[in-house]
Amino acid sequence: MRLTSGAVKRLWTDDAVRRAARAAVVAPSVFAIGLEVIGNVAIGTFAAIGVFCLLLLVDFGGPMHERIEAEVGLILAGGALIAVGTLISRHVALAAPITALIAFLILFSGVVSSVLASASISLLLAVILAVSLPAGPDQVIPRLAGWGLAAGASLIAVRFLWPAPARDPLRAPTVAACRELARTLHAGAEIWRGGGPSDESYTAMLDQADRVVAGLHRGFLATPVRPTGLSTAARTRVRLIDELTWIRDVVRHPTARATGTEAAAAAKQAAGDVLDEAATLLERPETSPDALHAAHRRLDAALSRVGRETTEMLPEGRMADEGRMATFVSALAPSFRVQEVAYAIRLVARDVELSVAAERRTWFQRFLGQQPGGLAGPLSTARERAMAHLERHSTWLHNSLRGAVGVAVAVIVVHYTDVQHSFWVIFGTLAVLRSNALATGQNAVRAILGTIVGFVIGSVILIGFDTDITVLWALLPVAVLMAGIAPALVSFAAGQAAFTVTLLILFNIIKPAGWQLGLIRIEDIAIGVGISLLVGLLLWPRGARKELRNALAAAYADSSRYLHAAIAYAAQCCDGTARPPVPTAEAQRAVAASRRLDDTFRTYLSERGAKPMPLAQITGLVNGVAGLRIAADAVLDLWQRGRPAAGDRAAARSLLLRTSRDVEHWYAELADSIAGERPTPAPAPPDLVADGQLVDAVQHDLRSGDDGAASTAVRVIWTADHIDAARRLEVSLVEPARLAEQTKPHAVTG
Repeated sequence: MRLTSGAVKRLWTDDAVRRAARAAVVAPSVFAIGLEVIGNVAIGTFAAIGVFCLLLLVDFGGPMHERIEAEVGLILAGGALIAVGTLISRHVALAAPITALIAFLILFSGVVSSVLASASISLLLAVILAVSLPAGPDQVIPRLAGWGLAAGASLIAVRFLWPAPARDPLRAPTVAACRELARTLHAGAEIWRGGGPSDESYTAMLDQADRVVAGLHRGFLATPVRPTGLSTAARTRVRLIDELTWIRDVVRHPTARATGTEAAAAAKQAAGDVLDEAATLLERPETSPDALHAAHRRLDAALSRVGRETTEMLPEGRMADEGRMATFVSALAPSFRVQEVAYAIRLVARDVELSVAAERRTWFQRFLGQQPGGLAGPLSTARERAMAHLERHSTWLHNSLRGAVGVAVAVIVVHYTDVQHSFWVIFGTLAVLRSNALATGQNAVRAILGTIVGFVIGSVILIGFDTDITVLWALLPVAVLMAGIAPALVSFAAGQAAFTVTLLILFNIIKPAGWQLGLIRIEDIAIGVGISLLVGLLLWPRGARKELRNALAAAYADSSRYLHAAIAYAAQCCDGTARPPVPTAEAQRAVAASRRLDDTFRTYLSERGAKPMPLAQITGLVNGVAGLRIAADAVLDLWQRGRPAAGDRAAARSLLLRTSRDVEHWYAELADSIAGERPTPAPAPPDLVADGQLVDAVQHDLRSGDDGAASTAVRVIWTADHIDAARRLEVSLVEPARLAEQTKPHAVTG
């Protein structure tokens, strides 16, 4: 009994079941109103298919007002597409290119927002239905009337018929990750003071934090598109993923187990407090951010004490001696680690506060597009996301082009052949187009098998009841329910079968044709999948694994260039004479490459078939890109806070640039090795002599008694530490890169 209750509860809360049940009630109702009450076939057809588009194929998340806004946007866009599709449906010279352009824009817009991505199939289905049923301008009004009937019923259903609870898939895991990382920071502070938990207990804390952060990352990557929209709160929370992953990597560093100074321990404790308060604010957004602000002030004061303490640790004499240098650098390690983690925690606190502030805006402020301070507007964000993928290696660009060309070819085919139900040719093409030729072939087989199964089941129903209209009306809600449930709870092929049964019943109610209609649909679907296979082979002869390698290579190349540009900015700032321009272009290229990598990685994860390289190793390579980019951000932040003291630091500047160039060169070679162009480079060993020379170069500032000069010298040392962090990252990347080199894919296969 307990098992049955659990199964019922899972079904009751399952999103697919909810969508299917609502559609099963609404679709037959509006179909009956259009066909039987109004007596217009076009109104009935577009009302029924409209419900599929607005209820069955899409399910917007978030608070109810955001869902209604998204649903209204889909209704307006779908109506416009139906009008355009109807007007061009009789003119293939217009229909093919315009449909291709519309399909490309719909598919490509999904990169901007998960809301747009989730609505893409519904929008495509609306325009496909209008184009594939040729009609004159006089049919625009009846078709829009049917769509409007579906729209009104769907809005009522979304609001009142089994409304889904508000979903925020990243909030709870993000709060949990902040809590666990704060706990490890507090424990680490006690260890630096000489106390704290045992080594075994601390290891268990680190492992638990690692599991929670990894779970957050897995949840973020679990869908083919980012689970975030263009809403302000969503855009700020998505940045927390990389920031918390970086904090996780920093707290696992061996320095965390060493003994630090009291100032460093206090700063680490304060950093944990900020992370804890950020978690509280994110968990309970209705509370005041005053506690977070107070924790932030304590962290700033603690970091100032760390900076002053660093200048007091310098021993007498020159530091070129390697032994003395190793001792001094080792003593500085805790202060740098706490400065490093504090930067990332500041980012977390800022993004949490912006997210909460965005959620607290009034409806009128949202309507006017008012943003919390320091955050770009949705149009600017959309443009940035789209521009990141207007690049020839973009997976999303490839998918959008393939879908657009496939639909256009299908439109041409149905206009120049004797296909009786052109809708299924175009929809069949769209249904099986996937991210590479191999997966397209797999989906084609499943689509045809599912259609054949659906045809057999539908034919049995039609033969058994001799197309009794009353029975078909009774079976229609059941068929719609199964068409919604089967793809999610059974399989893609089962969904095709259920959808075939639904459409057989639907079209036999409109115009009884018996089982022959199912046979026609099999022929049409076969033409459609043939087109999709041809387009897939022509436009993307390489699989997702090859694209992932290219995206990784580009991301490492761009991120390492950004890190070097940030170091060059720091080197020019350190004399205190003038502030050079910020390397904005390099930062934008690195962010764009990271976004393309993120989307390519999702495509790779969603592909069916064997994954020859362990997922943990690939994830390590993907995370390494974020580490380089955040390190560059941290260097810029370090030198943009306050003005450096004037002084001649040419020697320090030269050493920073030389070391940075070496690191950039290593990562360029790593990128080439990931792309399959050379062997994986060995990690570079630590250069203690260069570290000693750098400390010697700023020794005069450290001993000058001038707080400004000493603070600038500490910044120089911490900048070098960021370079060393990038160098230490090399060790963790070599093994995954070598595995990637060994599993280099052959041409054409995925």
